[in-house]
Amino acid sequence: MKRYRIYPIMALLALGSLAGCMKKDDPFIDRVAAPVLVVIDNATGDGGGLTAEPVVSQKVTGPVVMGVRIYELDKSGILDNKVGIDSIPVTSLTVRLTTRDGKALGDLKTDGTGKASLTKTWAELGVTAPRAGSSVQLTWSGEYKGQAFSRLSRVQGVN
Repeated sequence: MKRYRIYPIMALLALGSLAGCMKKDDPFIDRVAAPVLVVIDNATGDGGGLTAEPVVSQKVTGPVVMGVRIYELDKSGILDNKVGIDSIPVTSLTVRLTTRDGKALGDLKTDGTGKASLTKTWAELGVTAPRAGSSVQLTWSGEYKGQAFSRLSRVQGVN
């Protein structure tokens, strides 16, 4: 008699293990690789413009020069150690520069080397009395081959 009681228990365990194999929806946002590499010019620190939020130091007494270089990464030679990944400058790409609160600072266009720059005063950036440590958070955004991208950076005042 005891032998027949084990079958329902085994059936319940089998159903429980199958229920654990059900696909769950990912609670996180789908990520898409950026279509371009955005390098912030004159960024301080070890990353050289490739850190999470590059910081560019500018004198509080002069104009603020913000520059960016945009590259398309050709990964066709990634498995060949003599070729590797090639960085191709993206030309004639429109890049919009805004502050993080959404204030538009300007639309820039990359040149033949993939570089775009913009010069503003501290007042135009929203800092009426700049001093050492004053900072403005920026967002560089655009669209390349139908895919949108954004890059964060910050400009900080120094004496």
